Amino acid sequence: MARPRRALARIGNRTGVWMYRRLNGRLSSSRRNVRVLVLTVPGRRTSLPRSACVRYLDTPDGLLVWGTGSGSPRDPDWFENLRNARIAEVRLRDRTITARPRELTADERNTAWHEIVLAQAPQAARYARRARRVIPVALLEPL
Repeated sequence: MARPRRALARIGNRTGVWMYRRLNGRLSSSRRNVRVLVLTVPGRRTSLPRSACVRYLDTPDGLLVWGTGSGSPRDPDWFENLRNARIAEVRLRDRTITARPRELTADERNTAWHEIVLAQAPQAARYARRARRVIPVALLEPL
């Protein structure tokens, strides 16, 4: 059953990325307080550009992203690719920026998860419970 789910997730992601780019992010979320970006980094195995629609939060240091994978027991592919990337292209509506991705670890990750992510996006806790793993968090620092 995991294979069909992953295939559907890939199709959904490609459709979402296409729509985001085509409409400049205007319909990226059905909720007002949810902001989505398109993250493009090289694939960890192919080095080909891979794009994904990702929810984010603004912080003074950059854009905070997290990999719930909708409650999947493993980290999402986009986050695995992000871990290996030195540079990321970030599409925010109709503008594109370059950022340096940095996965947060230990106390820094826990602080960001509890004080920023869960405070502003409490529904992420539901996915974390379902996933039964530590949800990875990264900061995209604009260059």
